[in-house]
Amino acid sequence: METKKASILVPVDGSESAERSFDKAVKIAMTENAHIDVLSVIDTRQFLGEMQDTLITGDTVYQMTQDSEKYLKSLKEWAHDNLGFDDIDYHIRYGSPKAIISYDFIKDHHNDLIIMGATGLNAVERMLMGSVTEYVNQHALADVLIVRTDVNNNPLKPQNGKK
Repeated sequence: METKKASILVPVDGSESAERSFDKAVKIAMTENAHIDVLSVIDTRQFLGEMQDTLITGDTVYQMTQDSEKYLKSLKEWAHDNLGFDDIDYHIRYGSPKAIISYDFIKDHHNDLIIMGATGLNAVERMLMGSVTEYVNQHALADVLIVRTDVNNNPLKPQNGKK
């Protein structure tokens, strides 16, 4: 009987915290012979106005997608160039980051572990809607590892001068 290879989901948003999570995921995947799915979620809720009219053009959505793909490719290339690790697929999804990371992606890809940073980029959304990390930690269909340290287990430097 063949055993399923472990699979790690790493949601990223361009923040330092997300990149440290990616570093840790690669280190764990190399040690445990696991696969990594790195995911960027483009939050489509930001495109809708009060009357559900689109506020931005298709060109803007296309550019956001291109930027996300370029960023995800750069992470995959970094893992290859610096660590010789290639068992990475990258994905872009559209919708609510909380739901996609917690349920939808896991159902499609059967990840065993989610590794993500303690905080992301958008402080305003955190205040108004709650942290994506906090939601995922409470609702995910897989185990969640929240990264608060770098790859050598040193505390991450506070962003914006905060502790």
